[in-house]
Amino acid sequence: MDVLGWLRVRELGPETYLLTRRLFLTLLGLCYGSAFVSLWVQLPGLLGSHGLEPALDRLAEQSAAGAGRFWRLPTLLWLWPSDCGLHVLCAAGSVCALLLVAGIAPRLTAAALWLLYLSLVSVGGVFLPYQWDTLLLETGLLAILFAPGRLAPRAAAAQPVEPLALALLRFLLFKLMFLSGALKWLSGDPTWRGLSATTFHYLTQPLPLPISWYADRLPGAFHTFEAGATLAIELGLPWLIFAPRRLRWLAWAGLSGLQLLIASTGNYGFFNLLSLSLCVLLLDDASLRRLLPARLRPPLPDPARARRTGWPRRRVALALVAALLFTASATRLLGVLGLQPSWLAPIAALNRTLAPLLSNNGYGLFAVMTTERDEIELEGSDDGRSWRAYRFRWKPGPLERAPAFAGPHMPRLDWQMWFAALQGCARVPWFHVFLLRVLEGDPAVLDLLAENPFGQKPPRYLRTPLYRYRFATPDEGGWWRRRSVGVFCPTVELRQGRLVEARRP
Repeated sequence: MDVLGWLRVRELGPETYLLTRRLFLTLLGLCYGSAFVSLWVQLPGLLGSHGLEPALDRLAEQSAAGAGRFWRLPTLLWLWPSDCGLHVLCAAGSVCALLLVAGIAPRLTAAALWLLYLSLVSVGGVFLPYQWDTLLLETGLLAILFAPGRLAPRAAAAQPVEPLALALLRFLLFKLMFLSGALKWLSGDPTWRGLSATTFHYLTQPLPLPISWYADRLPGAFHTFEAGATLAIELGLPWLIFAPRRLRWLAWAGLSGLQLLIASTGNYGFFNLLSLSLCVLLLDDASLRRLLPARLRPPLPDPARARRTGWPRRRVALALVAALLFTASATRLLGVLGLQPSWLAPIAALNRTLAPLLSNNGYGLFAVMTTERDEIELEGSDDGRSWRAYRFRWKPGPLERAPAFAGPHMPRLDWQMWFAALQGCARVPWFHVFLLRVLEGDPAVLDLLAENPFGQKPPRYLRTPLYRYRFATPDEGGWWRRRSVGVFCPTVELRQGRLVEARRP
């Protein structure tokens, strides 16, 4: 038996990636579009001049650094430092995302998208970047090399694929998935070592979905299997990314299936779609065609015209850039694992120098599992005796309200409320600004909430009771049960325009 031929599935013919590239760039455009639009609708309350983390304040912090400020804070906002400039960045990013989906000037639009999103993430403070923001930037940077340089969609789609750029993107997928598993194990977290992590995950993840309630009630033996399977997929399947075609199919199925399961049980914005976009690169054109109904299958490209061949000067330059990017990414991976050899110290130093670009990162979500769910409530009062609650749009609140589905939208205030509950009042200065803005009745910040019980006139006092939440049992009815575990911050009021502890709560 021709084992190598079987692994390569030779009956499908040579491997080409024109259709794969087109699908990947379309999905990447959708991820960029989701990121820009999602941030745009939250922009005034988060990063605006009266928001929780004003972007202009971050510019002011670096203004004394002279020309170095452009590298320390790489953002186009330096050209137009204003709230209007922030909106222009989001608008331009949304338009460029549509152009990338349409296949118009893919390389130029990919470069513009990377620069525009970097410009926002750089000034985003605590609300940016999350790991999916940095993953989008790292993917976007490599996509510039992968995208065709022609302007017209038809000409761009026919331009040969650069295998070096494809290899870099596949290595990024390996880094993302392998580090996600390795850090779970290396953290020493007892829930991962004891295979009980998913016993807690569905309840304690930042923004659950309705199906999380059902998943939480699965038998303990199933949760043990889940945790073991997650570690096996994240630690084992990434190695098949570099294997022949048939084994790559196995990696694609396992890694994509894991992302679909994660997406079905929690709100993670565009992260899962972005991860699935990278997984698509494990499939060649012939493999993609097999997933489609026969009547929808496009013709396969000519292998002789679909591959980049020869070594002109431009491709030699690309090879040097690819070698540097690969070495930097591999060094970053080894550094996260604590395995960085001394002879790679110059590359590690280069990585530190390039850190402001946020495009060579380590990954590893939920390396340490949270085992309890504490929620901060926000209540206001005019007299210190009668209290009314503010409602958030996405995070758990009313006991009878089902968890909400946010789709690719990333509700960044609700996410930060989850992190704040883990950190404590003294360690979240943005939360103090949040309380100040609510007492001032700032409309941009209040628009981030689902319900303001005080209308146009803000309350005199604010308090933040802390509750420990759990899913309700079927016998109890509703979705949640909770018990008080104290307060998050002291009761506060405004005094001469400043946030202070209330004299008479």
